[in-house]
Amino acid sequence: MTTLYQGYPGYFISFEGIDGAGKSTHIEAFCQLMKERHPARDIVITREPGGTVLGEQLRGMVLNTPMNLETEALLMFAGRREHIAQVIEPALKAGKVVVSDRFTDASFAYQGGGRGLSLDKLNQLESWVQSRPNGSLLQPNLTILFDLPGEIAQARRSKARMPDKFEQMDLQFFEKVRQEYLRRAKADPQRFHLVDAARTPEVIWSDLQSLEIDI
Repeated sequence: MTTLYQGYPGYFISFEGIDGAGKSTHIEAFCQLMKERHPARDIVITREPGGTVLGEQLRGMVLNTPMNLETEALLMFAGRREHIAQVIEPALKAGKVVVSDRFTDASFAYQGGGRGLSLDKLNQLESWVQSRPNGSLLQPNLTILFDLPGEIAQARRSKARMPDKFEQMDLQFFEKVRQEYLRRAKADPQRFHLVDAARTPEVIWSDLQSLEIDI
């Protein structure tokens, strides 16, 4: 289990879940809610892969170009290092609230759980990229995990835009991704808030509105 780093005056929130779980649908409204409830705080909305000029270039490669699994993981963490250095850390140091559509949990879920990369290798990359001077790891203060059975997510994805290489994967892949997300949530229950994403968007939004976030 990773250690939550509390060395900055800002607050870090990530949204996670398998493709089709509906997390991206709620991020903008959630950030607007944070602005209304905490008007003195600036809100930074970002995403992974992406978040920086370099990160967006790497996003296109990772999502659409066939490559070796270890190459894929290295590119993900390279983009994450840039994201932390250029966006996340400066915002947290300035006391801002950072809301990211995916962070490191996605690498463990997709490259680890789904694609089968050794979790030991992912732990090494996480430690290298996210280590702080005090020995802890930079992690979100709160991770909102949209949990959805693979078959329901698959039906939702079939109605979406042109799929990237991950969205084209089979049901077994997404069930493995889901189980790794749930494993990480069980290992770090203080950080994760689990959302039953099989419910309607209205009920999910009500759940998000009821969250008490001490920032």
